[in-house]
Amino acid sequence: MKVVFEENQEMQLNEAKVITHPGERSKWDRIREAIGQSETELVVIQASNDRHVKIKLSSIMAIESEDRMCGVRVITGEGYLLNQRLKYVEIELEDTPLIRINNQTIINTQHISNFSAAEHARIQVNLIDGSSYYVSRFYIKNFRRKLS
Repeated sequence: MKVVFEENQEMQLNEAKVITHPGERSKWDRIREAIGQSETELVVIQASNDRHVKIKLSSIMAIESEDRMCGVRVITGEGYLLNQRLKYVEIELEDTPLIRINNQTIINTQHISNFSAAEHARIQVNLIDGSSYYVSRFYIKNFRRKLS
């Protein structure tokens, strides 16, 4: 099968359109599965040696704002830096399991062990590594929508 890439400014970021001949319709499920299995990676900075490395989104536990940069914590406990503000990271990761829960934090919903109601109309979220975060009232609606 020949693959052709084209740009379209009218399409949304993180959106792709696959056009095939009607005779290829039987292959659509395999194409959809192959695209879905390709995992997105994020380029981060290793603080110890200032090198850029790629990490898989599924390995990220949390991304926390640190002034004009972000700290990225992964499953193994390692920490990395991301040279972007949290609001830009949130836009880039919009259609992923990562979700912003307050002004300082984005968490990976795949690593939530449990959550419960907390005081001041907030939600306390516990991740599988034992860390705990609060979902602020402003982000609760998005949090519930993402988990449903």
